[in-house]
Amino acid sequence: MSPSSADRPGTAPGVPGPAEEAPAGRAYARLLLLSVLMGVPVALACFFFTALQHRLQQAVWQDLPRAAGFAEPPWWWPLPALLLAGLLLVPVVTRVPGRGGHLAVRGLARSPSGPAAVPGVVFATLATLPLGVVLGPEAPLMALGSGLALLALRPARRKADPRTAMVLGTAGSTAAISTILGGPLVAAVLVVEAAALAGPRLVALLLPCLLASAAGALVFTGFGRWTGLGTGGLSLPEVPPAANPDAGDFLWGVPLALVITVVLSAGHRLGRRTADWTARHTAVRTVACAVAVGGCLTAYALLTGRSPEEAALSGQATLGTLAADPHAWSVGALLVLVLCKTLAWSVCLGSMRGGPIFPAVLIGAAGGLACAGLPGLGTAPALAAGVATATAVVTRLPLASAVLAVLLLGRDGSDQTPLIVVCAVIGYLTARLVEHRDDDAGGQLGDADGAGGRPADRDGTGGGGPAGPVRA
Repeated sequence: MSPSSADRPGTAPGVPGPAEEAPAGRAYARLLLLSVLMGVPVALACFFFTALQHRLQQAVWQDLPRAAGFAEPPWWWPLPALLLAGLLLVPVVTRVPGRGGHLAVRGLARSPSGPAAVPGVVFATLATLPLGVVLGPEAPLMALGSGLALLALRPARRKADPRTAMVLGTAGSTAAISTILGGPLVAAVLVVEAAALAGPRLVALLLPCLLASAAGALVFTGFGRWTGLGTGGLSLPEVPPAANPDAGDFLWGVPLALVITVVLSAGHRLGRRTADWTARHTAVRTVACAVAVGGCLTAYALLTGRSPEEAALSGQATLGTLAADPHAWSVGALLVLVLCKTLAWSVCLGSMRGGPIFPAVLIGAAGGLACAGLPGLGTAPALAAGVATATAVVTRLPLASAVLAVLLLGRDGSDQTPLIVVCAVIGYLTARLVEHRDDDAGGQLGDADGAGGRPADRDGTGGGGPAGPVRA
């Protein structure tokens, strides 16, 4: 692909430009077949990867405390756990090729990761996320999926046909992330919206991604039932009783969406400053950031008297528990959870390795449920507004965020669709407004790749907005 077509805004690498037709014929048919075949091993690798991460997480936060004589992790548990996470991460971010992946504050990915980056990403994820790092597995999974997909192409062919390599790498990323988002639909919508394509270019990218993620989802689901291993995907087994939205839900939902957006945007701003701070003296400052995260989790336990595990990790387990029984938390405990989780998430964004989405979803859900007692605002609408807003703020993809919220909430999501859409749009627009104001205040430093006025990451990867949208 020529540099001119690569530099055009709205044109994703790996797909035809505006003047080109959608691929057809034997070459594209082979690409589709390769996408299906590639989806199977990618799903298997992602299944065992997430299952191992989930098991390590259980060992750190459940088995070890019980073996030490505690019914649940004591308040001080996050301090040594996060210190160890920082020490384990330092050699990866300073010496290993790919540095364990890009910083979470830069987003999910701007381009597929190569095979050389996979070992570092795998080690950084398995060595740190189970210890309590407040990030999700989505970015490491995408790096793993794209790296394994590109292994299917010989290096010579990747250089000779970069367009095919980019499409196949993106399909691998989509197949990987679909395994924890409940299936291929959300992942496909996410990729389509992030690519911002239309016509034949859209079809050229969408079909391989759909086929790869569908094949992967079949394998992933089958292995989950066969082995009985947990993977910690984003899901809500139980949700509050369904309720049709009314005027009160919208009257409270709109300001609630604004508040959640401001909180998450402030957290992302702190993440950017943390990233700038850790760019120098990386080893020492990475460990310091890890200890600071441990301090935030400890503060949550001391202030609420609850387990620090609720504020640690990516938040999938806490999100499910919170949705199933929101009244088990007092309003004060929910507000402390929002505060401590946001601070820990912010520091992790600029210093650790992982994905930015899952913790933000929990922050939005907790913030929404803390306001559920307001007159005229029900529990289900508050949860829907929080999830939709947070997802839109952190991904900058309002359509994918609305689809994810609807599917995540099940029947409640269908009932709350109008409110979900409104909150997703409000979150997206407000976050963009806040970002542009921050850029103006900071002198519009422009990043190395020209995207979003962000300085380039020290590992050479750029980023989008608060969680920079996935770039195809």
